[in-house]
Order: sequence, then structure tokens, then C-alpha cells
Amino acid sequence: MSFTRGNDLALAIRLADAADSITLARYQSIDLQVSTKPDNTPVTDADKASEEAIRALLKSHRPDDGIVGEEFGNDGADAERYWVIDPIDGTKNFLRGVPTWATLIGLIEKRSDGSEVVVVGVVSAPALFRRWYASEGNGAYVMVNKSAPKKISVSQVSEIKDASISYSDFNGWGERLAPFKDLLNNAWRTRGIGDFWSHMLVAEGAVDVAAEPSLAIWDMAALDIIVREAGGRFTSVAGVDGSLGGSGLSTNSVIHQEIVGKLNGR
Repeated sequence: MSFTRGNDLALAIRLADAADSITLARYQSIDLQVSTKPDNTPVTDADKASEEAIRALLKSHRPDDGIVGEEFGNDGADAERYWVIDPIDGTKNFLRGVPTWATLIGLIEKRSDGSEVVVVGVVSAPALFRRWYASEGNGAYVMVNKSAPKKISVSQVSEIKDASISYSDFNGWGERLAPFKDLLNNAWRTRGIGDFWSHMLVAEGAVDVAAEPSLAIWDMAALDIIVREAGGRFTSVAGVDGSLGGSGLSTNSVIHQEIVGKLNGR
């Protein structure tokens, strides 16, 4: 069975609506249940309930599609199409009452050449009153406080000395930490905004570069297409296109190659 991009995007938005209703109800709740996963990262009952709701809707509306989620793993990622879910990106913010968290929903399709491409993405940040979305070939949009969608595009900043760079922190950079700090020192402005919002600000043209050295596919799939449809580039910090490279680098395209070169000592 084939689905149009419009149908896929409409379903992704419905999934985000379902997630928002759960996460907002649990946000700043005094009885929020928090546990620690094997990788020593926190997970809340809201993370789990949100992903369960999304999976149930997908099983009903797209039974032939696979699902890869942060909390409940891989269910059919060998399918020709699979959905990638992060029920709460920014769980540490969520559990501390910081509003910078979001549900990330991406749809990946496998192409005849063996490549895997994100074709639909939604980032929903209800505590920030914002939602971003994109579908292949149709541009990227933001909604603020449920307003009419506004088309977004990246900046045209062409030099690092004029660029604003956002990141999470200095953890995980390894041998790239020194060149990354040099890059920050040469930029116009730097801010540790972190997580999904850094990349969405690149898509909106408010920030020119967002970089994170260690990310999972569910952290990146939705961001990937939104940045690309806004005219930007999304790669690993090594410069490999897409959201399968273990790290995330968003730019306005104009300075992408220079940024990749700086991060990799070239």
C-alpha cells in the first residue's frame, strides 16, 4: 500500500498531538516516576507512555511500517519504511521543569540504491508552544502557540566570524574538542542551547550552526529533514549526510564544508 507525503505528514502530526497530551499532563507533576536506564540516562513514565501511544497509533494506521523508538527498541527496521521515535528529547530538562524538551517523529524510507532517507519529520515542543514539521519536497514550517504555519528558511551567513553556533556541552567530543573550542572562539556568538532546539533554530535562520558529537538515530531523524527542507545541511560531524552517522551537525549550507573542515582538522 502506498501513502502520499501529505498522508504521512498528517499522521505524524496526529502522533505528535497524542504525545503532547501525555507529556504536558505529566510535565512538572509531583508524582512523576523517574528511573535509570542501563546507559545511566534517566527515563520517566511520560517517556514510556508517550512512545506506547505513538506505537499503538502506528500499528493501527501503518501496520506494515517498522518502528524504531528510544524506549522500546527496534520493531521492523528492516521494512521499506520505518518510523523513528524519541518520545521526549531532553528528558533531563523535562524532569527538572526546564521547558526545552520535545517529541521527535521521523519517517525513513529505503531507496533502490540502498540509502535511507528521512521523508517526514515533526518536532513538537508543547512547553515552548512550538512545533516544527517538514516533508520531502514541501518545505519546512513552524507553528507558534498553535498559530498558522509559517515557512522557515536558514540564514545566509557565509563566514564563521559572523556565525552564531549552538551546542549542548563539551562532553563526548574526544579528539575533536580542541578544534571545536577553536571554532567557537572564532565565531560571532556561541550558546549552549542544546538538544533539538539548537537545530530548529538553524532551520529558522536564527542560528547558523548546531553541533552535537554523539547522538542516536531517534535524536536526529526528525531534525534532519526539517533542516534540509529549510535549505540547510544535516550531516554527522565527519560530514556524512543524513541521521545515521552517530552525531549531528546542522548548518545553513553556505558554511557547512568549512565547519566540517574545522572540526576535522582540515
